[in-house]
Amino acid sequence: MEMTMCFPLLLLICSLSTAQLQTEADNEIIPHGKQTESQGREPTNASDRQQTCTQDINAVLREMSATLAEQRVEMRHLQRENEAQAAKLRELELQKTEVDKLKQQLKAQAAELTNTRAELSNMAARTDVTENQVEALKRDNEAQAAELTNTRAELTNTRAELTNMRAELSNTTARTDVTENQVEALKRDNEAQAAELTNTRAELTNTRAELTNMRAELSNTTARTDVTENQVEALKRDNEAQAAELSNMAARTDVTENQVEALKRDNEAQAAELTNTRAELINMAEELSNMTARTDVTENQVEALKRDNEVKQVAFSTSLLASGSGTIGPFNTYTPLVFRYVVTNIGNAYNPNTGLFIAPVRGAYHFEIYIGAHGHASHPSSVVLVKNGEHIFIAYAHQPSHYGSSANGATLLLEVGDVVFLRLRGNSRVYDNENHHSTFSGNLLFTM
Repeated sequence: MEMTMCFPLLLLICSLSTAQLQTEADNEIIPHGKQTESQGREPTNASDRQQTCTQDINAVLREMSATLAEQRVEMRHLQRENEAQAAKLRELELQKTEVDKLKQQLKAQAAELTNTRAELSNMAARTDVTENQVEALKRDNEAQAAELTNTRAELTNTRAELTNMRAELSNTTARTDVTENQVEALKRDNEAQAAELTNTRAELTNTRAELTNMRAELSNTTARTDVTENQVEALKRDNEAQAAELSNMAARTDVTENQVEALKRDNEAQAAELTNTRAELINMAEELSNMTARTDVTENQVEALKRDNEVKQVAFSTSLLASGSGTIGPFNTYTPLVFRYVVTNIGNAYNPNTGLFIAPVRGAYHFEIYIGAHGHASHPSSVVLVKNGEHIFIAYAHQPSHYGSSANGATLLLEVGDVVFLRLRGNSRVYDNENHHSTFSGNLLFTM
């Protein structure tokens, strides 16, 4: 603005200087003869020139004022334009910030969508595992149902035998005696069944806990933050696919829950029946213990006992799972193992429903254990060979990765009715599949 004001002033000064120089030059050119005439006219010309200069100065000043006014108007216009451009610049910066935020939200939502898909995959895998567990529970229940049927048949036979014994007691003084070892074997069978039912209840509890966790995860999956309007169209197809998958999973989960509830009711009914059976067996044992005449045995009974004590052929070989593949454990406490796949069972001394081997004759028996499991940082693979509740030998393997195995064996002197089985140690796991990695075998070496 200062340069704009100085420029017209310079022009004015230059004009005045030029006019003065021109006047002096004119005065020098006038002839001497006419000097007198010029002197006579000088006052008039000087006043005319002064008026002309004053008019020129006023005109220049008016032009300068008009120019200054125009420049002020133009400057105000430029200032308004600069302010408008500065506002637009600020608005653009805000829009850029919002665009950056939207990009970050898009990245976060894309990551969240990836996590959701991963969670859905995990939930699908866990649902498959739950279905496998339900199938395993079904197989266990079928085995328990068969075992319960056998127990009922044994109970019926025992009742008939008890009736015959009572009739024979009233008619004769010689009666048959059921040994205490057989009663103890029945008690151990019942204890094993109770332990198996306890394990089944624990597995059902774990299944219900997993189903509860799955419901919570499904609830968390459905409670997601809303996306922006520009992203709704892009994510709608994925959400529809996820909704269909969640509906399918919810339907499968409901079916699984119904199956678990049905299995729970069956297990409760079976537990009640086993409790009643155990009470009846206890009453029978008390009745048998109250019988006073135990000594006299007929010659036919002696011959029968001799035949029973003759040399028998006893051998068995089994593996853990009847079919498929899977890992059993870990559990918090020692848990009896039932080896369901029977390769050989000569003499039928091994029970694939309870996992118990009951010695039919007194003698030396040899047992072998082979176990294995996939590596885990916290859970080893470990089982114990048990004789009548006493821990004999252990097979143990622990490595953080890959497959690990262990083996052991023992030769035991067993009396008639002694029970041998395997227990899974607490916090341990054991694996088996169609190749039969985990096995339990035994045979009679000789009688004594």
